[in-house]
Amino acid sequence: MSEERVILVDEHGRPAGTAEKAAVHGMDTPLHLAFSCYVFDSDGRFLITRRADDKKTWPGVWTNSCCGHPAPGEPLTVAVARRLRQELGLTTNRVDPVLPRFRYRAVMDNGMVENEVCPVFRATTDGEPEVDEAEVADFAWTDWTEFATDVLAGRRAVSPWCRWQIEQLGPLGSRPDRWPVAEQRELPPAAFPEPGSAVP
Repeated sequence: MSEERVILVDEHGRPAGTAEKAAVHGMDTPLHLAFSCYVFDSDGRFLITRRADDKKTWPGVWTNSCCGHPAPGEPLTVAVARRLRQELGLTTNRVDPVLPRFRYRAVMDNGMVENEVCPVFRATTDGEPEVDEAEVADFAWTDWTEFATDVLAGRRAVSPWCRWQIEQLGPLGSRPDRWPVAEQRELPPAAFPEPGSAVP
């Protein structure tokens, strides 16, 4: 089986090569393409997850529903749906971009760096998670408003990107089902791979 690779990007979100995923995160992590997803059920509950304890970055930390990286040649929305199936066993009704230009850089106490162009998506599902324990240590359904309020007030610890995303999701409104869907052209260019660009 070939190694899993991530898409490197430049300052404008354009493709700038690929790198082995296992080696890309370190003390000098290059800018690369990723995504975050916030999953809601038909009752409006929000799915939070706790990262597996042996994850390389922010192990054991509570965060948004799902994060991941598209493979070279894989459209970003396809990657989101794939990762939700692999990590949480969920089939989604729809996946919509809501923060298409989100980008962050975060440094752990040990110097490990995350450095990502990371569009944020909202997804809906009627399913119940069946988690991959190598990725997810725990999960819970919760009230979105209560969760977001507690994070912003410092009463609930989450990953740094989750907190920064919640700060930007706030202005979209208190009803996640009514968040405006971003236009596809607002996503970074690397979200739309050239035909035949996949790495075997």
